[in-house]
Amino acid sequence: MRKFIALAAMAASLWASPLHAATTVTPLLVHDLPGIPGKEGAMLTVDYAPGGSDPIHRHNASVFVYVLKGSITMQVEGGAPVTLKEGQTFFEGPNDVHLVGRNASQTEPARFLAFFVKDKTAPFVFPVH
Repeated sequence: MRKFIALAAMAASLWASPLHAATTVTPLLVHDLPGIPGKEGAMLTVDYAPGGSDPIHRHNASVFVYVLKGSITMQVEGGAPVTLKEGQTFFEGPNDVHLVGRNASQTEPARFLAFFVKDKTAPFVFPVH
């Protein structure tokens, strides 16, 4: 339960800025990974309102993304922007800088599921300026 509360606090702080009011993060699960000392898995959903986006950031984690609803545009540093639709996936590596994360639509909402594999002591997200 403490891990879930910590994830909820982290998620709330990620997009608490009024600049990103069109993004909602919902923590779902944090759990130690048996057989992989010092690692944990975490799942959350991200909802973008029409036109919603994330600030530039990075994770010290491997992040697996699955689009549940609508379409999103993602881009990591050194890569081209990719627009994904329902059922499509995206991967962010632990050293990737996430330059673009946004709803591809100005009129329809979008939602994706993110699964993190990370060091237990590492924060989930780092802003990049």
